[in-house]
Amino acid sequence: MSVGNNLWGNSISMMSKSLDYLWAKQKVTSDNIANAETPGYKSKYITFEESYQNKLKATAKRSGREASLAIGSARYQVKENNGESAKLDGNNVNTEVQMIELTRTALQYQYGIESVNKDIARLSTVIKGQ
Repeated sequence: MSVGNNLWGNSISMMSKSLDYLWAKQKVTSDNIANAETPGYKSKYITFEESYQNKLKATAKRSGREASLAIGSARYQVKENNGESAKLDGNNVNTEVQMIELTRTALQYQYGIESVNKDIARLSTVIKGQ
């Protein structure tokens, strides 16, 4: 990504990390839906935003290279939702909520891909001089 970093600063790296997170979030949500009828299954969720934001804040007044390293080191975490279950079998997956989250994440992922494509198209236009 060093070429991208030179051309866009850290925007492509940031979007790449965000897309990785969204992809993982879709997998976690899909796993929750697939286990909606599994007795005792506890739904999972994924965290990323707070960790990512803290890493960026820590490098706000530093070089672009340090910010790039902070972006690259940001990691998401999969956690178990230990909240109450409305089902007698102990399963706490709310399929309706999970389906909404799956749709929301798919739209965010699509927007992220479109954003990267538009950045590349703009750069291509500049390179061609049109």
